[in-house]
Amino acid sequence: MRVRAHCDGTERTSAFRRADSGAERVERADAASRRRGTGAGRRGRGRTAGPGSPGPARRDDSTRGRAMGRRLADKAAAVIGGGQQPGETVGNGRAAAILFARQGARVLVVDRDRDAAADTVRAIEAEGGEAAPFEADVTREADCESAVAACVERYGGIDVLHNNVGRSQGDREASALGADMWDELHEINVKSYFLCAKHAVAPMRARGSGSIINVSSVASTVVSPTVAYKTSKAAVNALTHQLALENAPYGVRVNAILPGLMDTPMAIERRAREWSMSRREVREQRDARVPLRRKMGTGWDVGHAAVFLASDEARFITGVLLPVDGGQSINTP
Repeated sequence: MRVRAHCDGTERTSAFRRADSGAERVERADAASRRRGTGAGRRGRGRTAGPGSPGPARRDDSTRGRAMGRRLADKAAAVIGGGQQPGETVGNGRAAAILFARQGARVLVVDRDRDAAADTVRAIEAEGGEAAPFEADVTREADCESAVAACVERYGGIDVLHNNVGRSQGDREASALGADMWDELHEINVKSYFLCAKHAVAPMRARGSGSIINVSSVASTVVSPTVAYKTSKAAVNALTHQLALENAPYGVRVNAILPGLMDTPMAIERRAREWSMSRREVREQRDARVPLRRKMGTGWDVGHAAVFLASDEARFITGVLLPVDGGQSINTP
């Protein structure tokens, strides 16, 4: 059975529980959490958190005020992996899609789960933005080609390709990793980026401009306990450099974002389940490893970096591997 890649990089189960569908709803929860001063969600307040239970959760606060702008006005963006799995916080792909729209971009939200993509679209439309969902399995070349074509057909072109799929679940150290899992993780984590970029560069070259943003990971540059995720993300870095050089003469820029420890559904939900810990305990362990304020980043931090790289403010920037990691990469061997 083919495993299909989607935002935040995990496989959805039949027990799918839809995440909050509006950015405004997320921000209301953020504000409520800050007012309580504990960061606790309603379900976690006043109770002892057991393994995998919500526990006191800190909400993202970097979108306070929902500032709108025109940094991406008249641009068309395809966000690959723009939905997300259920969770208490926003994922990297959904955050990027919402922030692109807030800056005036028209956004095609691509995800293997159409319902998750539609949730992101509803959040964008609730703020007056323009977006549409598109279902695709980006490990299949035909789906990648179709997603790019849909963006061009709907919006008249594609100015920004934001690649944001990935998965680490199933990874092991080299001696314990099966060849099939190695292939599966590389197919999701790097082949999908290659396929989407392959079909996006032609319309970008024709227009003489474009921005491709690949979400990699600081795991690609630091010591890691497992082998496939690290090497596949390192391949994304190399792919970014190669695409940047190939497409520079045509005005197409290619950069990568390397997130560190982030408070996203992918990072927290699976670890809470697998480690038989509360979300609060998972967060505390991860926070302790971040030099900057001893607190993880959020999907909004990745999204803001993506807005910059997509905008004309970054017109002379290509081939960059940008850590968004609170200093993790300079504090780890």
